[in-house]
Amino acid sequence: MSVSLTHEAELWDAGLPVVAGIDEVGRGALAGPVSVGVVAVTRCDSWPEGLTDSKLLSAARREALIAPLAEFGVARAVGHASSVEIDAIGIVAALRLAARRALDAMDLEIDAVLLDGTHDWLTPPPADLFSDDAEEWAAPPVTMVVKGDRACASIAAASVLAKVERDALMAAAHAEHPVYAWDSNKGYGAASHLDALREHGPSPLHRVSWKLPFRA
Repeated sequence: MSVSLTHEAELWDAGLPVVAGIDEVGRGALAGPVSVGVVAVTRCDSWPEGLTDSKLLSAARREALIAPLAEFGVARAVGHASSVEIDAIGIVAALRLAARRALDAMDLEIDAVLLDGTHDWLTPPPADLFSDDAEEWAAPPVTMVVKGDRACASIAAASVLAKVERDALMAAAHAEHPVYAWDSNKGYGAASHLDALREHGPSPLHRVSWKLPFRA
């Protein structure tokens, strides 16, 4: 499936001039942050050649897209939520926190969001009558797009930016914690990572609220 601007154009035609494609990276990892890419686009008719879902691209091809993506759209940013924050508030709220940080960093009013997947994790849940900690933040209107990272140019761009930035963070973390082989597994549950957890236990960057194979 090739990406296009079909979904973006539907929103532009509906009178929503600034559309943001959003995608996350690292949701299923055992260590490191969850990262959310946001790319805001106004009406246009082209995108960088070779752009698609970051998972379908080699590391070299993702890196090669970074410079062209700097010219695509009107704003772009990546936000992160740490493993400590994930443990404290849960993965869904951490995704929302990372997205909010990316949106705030762009300092641009977004009229609509195209979000990859089937679950709208960006819009805060309604206030609970028994809780006083409701989030005081209103997300832009969200349109879900199944496999949006393979269909929407803005979402694909967001996925590439988030993947490259998070991979770089995990490669840097590998230098401090080489036993977990984060330079290759990027914090996901590869066999080498799981074996290291069993032998050495978790590091400060692990999501300890998750079911990790702790040292015996």
